[in-house]
Amino acid sequence: MTRRELIKNITILTGAAFLGADLFLVGCKSDRGNNFAVSDITFLDEVAETIIPKTNTPGAKEAETGKFIASYVTDCYSDSDQKIMQDGLVQLNERATNKYDSSFMEITKEQKQELLTVIDAEAKKHDQKEGMHYFTMIKQLTLFGYFTSEIGATQVLRYNPVPGKYEGCIPYKKGETSWA
Repeated sequence: MTRRELIKNITILTGAAFLGADLFLVGCKSDRGNNFAVSDITFLDEVAETIIPKTNTPGAKEAETGKFIASYVTDCYSDSDQKIMQDGLVQLNERATNKYDSSFMEITKEQKQELLTVIDAEAKKHDQKEGMHYFTMIKQLTLFGYFTSEIGATQVLRYNPVPGKYEGCIPYKKGETSWA
């Protein structure tokens, strides 16, 4: 008996056949295609860079946060949440065009910051009443993607690849960065 046959028999005997034994044997391979064009990823990088700009540390664009967001949304979000995100990118660009007569990619850094601040305030009200707003998704994924990237973990956070002994109480000095 092969390992695959054994697993299949165990799942059938334990009632997992109702869920589909193939689910356990195939794994988490996604058959979804990438729903984001290169221009969408560039757009997401620009939005993320406005949220986490380059200062004395690298910005979100350098961490390729747009690529992370596109991948995460495609692989992990439901179809309805993916639609919210896709429609949100269009809405964000339309807001920039209506307010500044230019696309989001063409307006100044200050205008991008001003626009995203207004949308963020709207998103907070929306989240409390109607569920997740597309900008809240973008913000959360920007932070998640940035701080879990190599750049975010090693150049922004304090990084210790091989921690020594456990220290449960470490003194904190105001202004220090967090640990990765």
